[in-house]
Amino acid sequence: MLHVTCDLCGKELRPGEDQRFVVRIEAYAADDLAEITDADLDEDHVETVAELLRESQENSDLELAEPYKEFRYDLCSDCHKRFVRDPMSRDKESKFDFSKN
Repeated sequence: MLHVTCDLCGKELRPGEDQRFVVRIEAYAADDLAEITDADLDEDHVETVAELLRESQENSDLELAEPYKEFRYDLCSDCHKRFVRDPMSRDKESKFDFSKN
């Protein structure tokens, strides 16, 4: 039997009794290409590319950010409603609990 719990509140979701929602999120680097000009096309880039290759070999120990990451979450109906209303949880961040002096 499949055992599923809500990834936000931890509630057990029973097949056939509780409604379950799946949320999938993709995170990847934006590909904002710069505009290529005539001067870019006229320039000889062989030395620039050679320098970049040398640097990449020297810095091969550096950890690079993952270019693509996918997430999958199971949510109960209450958490799904909250997620759809505020997917980035901005309401939680902006609320402060100030004491009355």
